[in-house]
Amino acid sequence: MNSQADPSPTPAHLIEVKVAEVHQLFNSMDPSPFHERDLDHDAEQFIVSWAQEFPSHAPLKLVVHLGRVPEGVTDVRALVDESVKHYFDYRAEMTRREFRQLMKEGRIALIIGLIFLTMCELVAQGLPATQDTWHGMVRQGLTIIGWVAMWRPLEIYLYRWWPVRRLERVYRNLSTMNVEVCVAR
Repeated sequence: MNSQADPSPTPAHLIEVKVAEVHQLFNSMDPSPFHERDLDHDAEQFIVSWAQEFPSHAPLKLVVHLGRVPEGVTDVRALVDESVKHYFDYRAEMTRREFRQLMKEGRIALIIGLIFLTMCELVAQGLPATQDTWHGMVRQGLTIIGWVAMWRPLEIYLYRWWPVRRLERVYRNLSTMNVEVCVAR
């Protein structure tokens, strides 16, 4: 009989954060309840920078080391887990919207660029084909400026979209990661 071992799940990449109290994880200026509160900017940057070190779909695990449990909080693990996942889900959605806005901007820039390039080429082709240096320079200048107008859409479609898309994947991954809270005794 031929038996194959089941492949074991990929171990999660570990991200560890150490704070004296849970309030340090969250933006103190945000008046929302904890489960809807924004993460502190430094905490977010720390977690995201570590997550970006790993493949965007690799399983992640966040371990929050707390100095003490705040008074009145019965289940600090659930609180942190829900808050962190909610926050990164929100950031993923905002990044997805940013990507859609960037693609819209790219389409508009492409249309404008193509119209301008076409106009420049039509004017350049309409100039008399003489041996005059000025006509040649104007012709060549119109062609160059027409192609320069295409820089913005080319920049968006060649370079600007993929970092935004990668960040969205990182945020999506962070919104589904396992969260563990360890309280110092």
